[in-house]
Amino acid sequence: MRSTFLTCPEGRLHVYSAGDLGSPVLLLSGAGIDNALLSWRHLIPALAPRHRVLALDWPKQGRSRPWDGPATHERLLAAITQVLDHFELPSAALVGLSQGGALTLAYAIEHPSRVDRLVALAPAGILSFPPVVHQALWLVAKLPLLSKTLPSAMFRSRESIARFARRALFAGPVDDFDDVVDEIQAEVRIAGAGSSDWQNASIGPLRMRVDLRPRLGEIACPALLVQGDEDAGVNAERTRAAAALIPSGRCVLLEGVGHWSSRQAPERVNPLIGEFLGEGRRAMDGTSPLG
Repeated sequence: MRSTFLTCPEGRLHVYSAGDLGSPVLLLSGAGIDNALLSWRHLIPALAPRHRVLALDWPKQGRSRPWDGPATHERLLAAITQVLDHFELPSAALVGLSQGGALTLAYAIEHPSRVDRLVALAPAGILSFPPVVHQALWLVAKLPLLSKTLPSAMFRSRESIARFARRALFAGPVDDFDDVVDEIQAEVRIAGAGSSDWQNASIGPLRMRVDLRPRLGEIACPALLVQGDEDAGVNAERTRAAAALIPSGRCVLLEGVGHWSSRQAPERVNPLIGEFLGEGRRAMDGTSPLG
């Protein structure tokens, strides 16, 4: 893999790239303790033989540091444009997980001509919560003590990270679980733990500020939503309902899989994404109708 740094007023954006041939694919990871390699370590080499693969470290994650300024919804959408422009890509397929899934959907809404097709794994941006729960989450987002300081203190030990991963991210065995814990611990040591700027800003006092459901019908490209049926953070029915709102959308439910499907079950997720992206490539070559 190669590394590219894009200079921005707030700092630098880091992008991994692999593969020189085929249609371009931009991978967008999740929030908080995630980064490009954590989410896409197994998917990048799976796609690289047939695609030009780019994987973005969101601001304040991975190697996109230092970063001076909030990484809000609008700023992350702008980061996607910066990456596409830098690599001189008029359009690309987008693949996003959780926070990255929300930004994938949002970018397809705001910039339809620049998204060929999309894959959203357990996407955020399609959720709502009961009143009391919502206000509690808003309070956590407003108070750095709750959203940053306490989570960072809780994640000081490797054992606490492992417990969190088993309960919140996975729903079964993970072949490289020890590697995942080591990678999370390395990210926590640099930046601490807790919710991201995007997560904190996306929730308002009364309702979600980022709720893409009313506009999902505007997505013009083929869309695949992938959801673990034992996800502790994103309810499977929410994702299924969101896919039904997209004109060319479909949903695949993965049994026995939690939130981080790209790390728990890469042997199932990677072929699924590769086949979906391959449909678009064959269509452009005139060898297969667009699904």
